[in-house]
Amino acid sequence: MHARIGRTAALVLASFCLLVLGTVPAQAHGGGHARNERVRLQLLSAGDTGTPLMSGNVAHQGAHPGQLAISGCFLRTKPLFVTSGVDAVHVWDVSDPVNPTVVGVLPNALFENEAMNCGERQTSHGVRRFVLIGVDSVQASPTDPSHVNVGGNELIVVDVTDPANPRIAGRAPGTTSTHTVACVDDSDCRYAYSAGDNGHFSIFDLRHLGKPVELDSNPDKDGVQPFASPTAGHKWNFDNAGYGTHTGWGGASLWDVSHPRHPQLVTTTGKAGKGTDPKYPGWNNFILHNSFRPNASHFKPNAKPSYQNGNVLLVTEEDYEQTDCSQAGSFQTWWVKSLNGRDRSAIEPLDKVELSDLGNFPVPQGAFCSSHWFDFRPGGIVAAGFYGGGTQLIDARDPKHLKSYGYAHWGASEVWDAMWVPVYDAQGHRTKQRTNVVYSIDLVRGLDVYSVDVPGEGGAAGHGTQPSGSPTVTAADRVSNAAVPLGLVAGAAFVALGLRRRRARA
Repeated sequence: MHARIGRTAALVLASFCLLVLGTVPAQAHGGGHARNERVRLQLLSAGDTGTPLMSGNVAHQGAHPGQLAISGCFLRTKPLFVTSGVDAVHVWDVSDPVNPTVVGVLPNALFENEAMNCGERQTSHGVRRFVLIGVDSVQASPTDPSHVNVGGNELIVVDVTDPANPRIAGRAPGTTSTHTVACVDDSDCRYAYSAGDNGHFSIFDLRHLGKPVELDSNPDKDGVQPFASPTAGHKWNFDNAGYGTHTGWGGASLWDVSHPRHPQLVTTTGKAGKGTDPKYPGWNNFILHNSFRPNASHFKPNAKPSYQNGNVLLVTEEDYEQTDCSQAGSFQTWWVKSLNGRDRSAIEPLDKVELSDLGNFPVPQGAFCSSHWFDFRPGGIVAAGFYGGGTQLIDARDPKHLKSYGYAHWGASEVWDAMWVPVYDAQGHRTKQRTNVVYSIDLVRGLDVYSVDVPGEGGAAGHGTQPSGSPTVTAADRVSNAAVPLGLVAGAAFVALGLRRRRARA
């Protein structure tokens, strides 16, 4: 599980922090295996991202370098996209999804905040918009010089109500890993759950955004007591039916979070989710990474698995040290048979695909090609990041028979996340519909924009799939333009590998 870093590693990270802060570009507001490690660092330090490989139903609409990008999220009541990276927090105007524009930057040396989480709150002064940053190992910002974190386990609230002036509004230490932190209800974010570790997780009270605090599960004991979870911990994902899914080393567990201060365990993925069921080999070789349950409010118990019945759980399984792309980490579907709380293993496997199963281009040899973050588009097409395996589009319309729908892949690239851009209405509010535009968050390339021919429109904004003519921006271009020093890219990868291997072995 998550392990605290040693003193030497802490010093390395602190030095890395200073290096990042010293090289963040000035921008005005408004405007395990050793072989695996060598391969990744060689890719990241290459001078060119190569010629893209893309399926015929995908068009590259533009590249937006300038950030060592890791995660992102869309706000609900304004067409804004917020990205977090090793070097900064960027706020983007996405009124035109094909042409996102940076409107605000917060220099922020950080590792890792792997899942940027957006939250909002209605106040007497209007809507307050913010993002939650989980400090996994190190954080420092020149806008808040008195607070430098080397060691992690901290939640930071960044206010983006004024998108041109993102600012740190509050901080709170946690007793468990803050590798990821998520709002229980992003439309009225008053409580957030941490990734957790060692069978536990933290709940943060955000009712006072300037002074968030961790809740104590047992006030009768000295100190702050975390909450227990059989699957802690990597990520919490919350659905529209009052349930949260906790994914991690022990698989996935589903919880009733209708009373967010007192979550109740409902069921789990059992032995298959733990990777110990001989009937389902390879379903969890490291962690179940993140999840989504479409149409959750229409759940029908013991019904056949379908999105209409709200009983399909989508999951990625990460296995980042595996260099065999036929085993490196899969995209999966699971059948949620019951939510009555009596059967604690009521989530059963349906289907899974590794990168090699998608079979859409020659897979990297000895490379880093695990599945990672994904996003589901109503209608059944999934966009997923597969690190060095690029942006993968998976046809999940039949959850029992997954297959490739398309792809985009660059030579030197590391896609951490792929997200469908939401449709915003005339008032600027996010709807349940999605455009046909995908944002790929890439540690090497920054932000790539693609348009996709989707089956039917289903609410797509109608953006064409013809390339915009935007020039390809290579890693070498980024260095020559003083956007991001290339050494930081390799440095970020090195730090990531070292810390992740340490966590896996703890």
